[in-house]
Amino acid sequence: MTEGRIGRLLPACLHQAIADVLPDRVEFYEEWLGSEGLKDRRMGLAPLSAVLGFLRTEGAAYDGVMTRAGQLAAEWTWANLPAVRRRLIRRLPRPFRMRAALRIARGLVRDVLTTSTASSRVRRGGAQFDVRASLFCTVREPQAAPLCAFYRAAAVEVLRACGIAADGTIEQCRAVGATSCVIAIQSAAGSAEPQAAAA
Repeated sequence: MTEGRIGRLLPACLHQAIADVLPDRVEFYEEWLGSEGLKDRRMGLAPLSAVLGFLRTEGAAYDGVMTRAGQLAAEWTWANLPAVRRRLIRRLPRPFRMRAALRIARGLVRDVLTTSTASSRVRRGGAQFDVRASLFCTVREPQAAPLCAFYRAAAVEVLRACGIAADGTIEQCRAVGATSCVIAIQSAAGSAEPQAAAA
């Protein structure tokens, strides 16, 4: 079986999110995130799994770090799209814009870990985002709470970048015994105002 590869985006997002949410702990996590392999923004599964394990011991800060990392991943993914594609997506009618945004979010999942996949289904008032083989939710023992905050935040932030105000709720999580991680996305009636950096 081929081992999945961590993409370049995740270590950088985690490092920045830890600096934002847990500034006093940056030095500790840099022992892992500041490794030789991170010089070219690549990281192995073992050190990344160690970072996630340590973050889970940080209590409520885990969700804060994962949410911030997911937002950053979405922002940077959007910013790295060709400007022409960003403009075309923002001009699409709302239903097509939502589908385009979810396509970007699915690509982000694959960029995080090559063995992870995602599917999405647009439904009335929102969408369902299903992540399989989530890196964050691969744990030895069932957890008391879902660990999908990264993907929830990433999906919502991609939608926002596309001009769609949305919120996400974790309905199922592999870490608490489900077969996959399912995020319900509720879309607001209006459109989110784009930030200048996202244009």
